[in-house]
Amino acid sequence: MAAANQTISDRIQQKLDDLTRAERQLALSILENYPASGLGPLTALASSAKVSVPTVARMVQKLGYTSYPDFQADLREELGAIGKGPIAKQETWAGAAPSEHILNRFTDAVIDNIRNTLAHIDPVSFDEACRMVADQERHLYIVGGRITHTLAEYLFLHMQVIRPNLTHVQSTSNTWPHYLLNAREKDVFVIFDVRRYENNTLKLAEMARARGAEIILFTDQWHSPVHQLASVSFTSRIIVPSAWDSAATTMLLLESLISAVQTLTWDETKDRLQELEEMFDSTKLFRKFT
Repeated sequence: MAAANQTISDRIQQKLDDLTRAERQLALSILENYPASGLGPLTALASSAKVSVPTVARMVQKLGYTSYPDFQADLREELGAIGKGPIAKQETWAGAAPSEHILNRFTDAVIDNIRNTLAHIDPVSFDEACRMVADQERHLYIVGGRITHTLAEYLFLHMQVIRPNLTHVQSTSNTWPHYLLNAREKDVFVIFDVRRYENNTLKLAEMARARGAEIILFTDQWHSPVHQLASVSFTSRIIVPSAWDSAATTMLLLESLISAVQTLTWDETKDRLQELEEMFDSTKLFRKFT
């Protein structure tokens, strides 16, 4: 069985450089429709990846499994975790929670999530995402879901100050197709999608990609289906001792991105900030103590 903080996807990505050409072809085939791709018979997986049955058996062993059924057992466990609602997640933790205070247990879980997430972040991909978001020639669309809309709103609020030419897409509204009317090639969609993945979000991503837009995805360790469409994808660990998943690690990545984009655009951002402060002064929105 895989370690509690490591998915099969993580194992595959860590082993890519050690795989043969056929094994790498199989690995990429699995990741294209992960985790459902490995749930069928071994022969079906081999056929879909256009590799031999022994190739599947060898790669499964390289991932640390003694057999294909053991490999599938972990996949099924991950698939079950993706679909868990708040009640099921709370019951999982209640039976095994240690006796320490929740502040310590929760903090330990978040710190562990951050460490594991950062260990798998590619700095080159992160820098590329920052450049894409900072490029004011590209229209920037920001998309959240039922829970992640708060992260989308947080990013949108900061981007309003940093740059022009952006739109906050209300993906939970039945009018979201309207936003795609103006989407053009090379525009950027920043999409937030964590378990339980939303059908509207995937459809929006598919339609945006079809129009030539590029996607930056913030998701979880099980990978939203939007992952297959994204130019850059950031996976965050989200499990904590709670009925709800944690957004702390995703927020860390998000605030890091905001800081980097601000630096890349500082000359213009500084002018916009100054203009905004003058507007605030004229409205007397904030109290002044000097």
